[in-house]
Amino acid sequence: MQKFKKILDRILKGRSDANISFSDICNLLISLGFDMGISGSHHIFRKDFIEEKINLQKDGKNAKPYQVQQVRKLILKYKLGEEFNE
Repeated sequence: MQKFKKILDRILKGRSDANISFSDICNLLISLGFDMGISGSHHIFRKDFIEEKINLQKDGKNAKPYQVQQVRKLILKYKLGEEFNE
């Protein structure tokens, strides 16, 4: 849980969107209850009661910065990750 809290904090601070590991952001979304599907190079995340879907692609070993921004907006909109602060 501590690892996910650190990743979540890095994403929410928004200072290093280009340096978020692709595997870290995928594992964070899974820990937040998202289901992952893969179609080619696209990793698509869905969760009940969230209308948006998240589509991530690798940029080397990291996630694409604009996609990290989209994840941050979704986390803030739906107040996800509060269980890591308990």
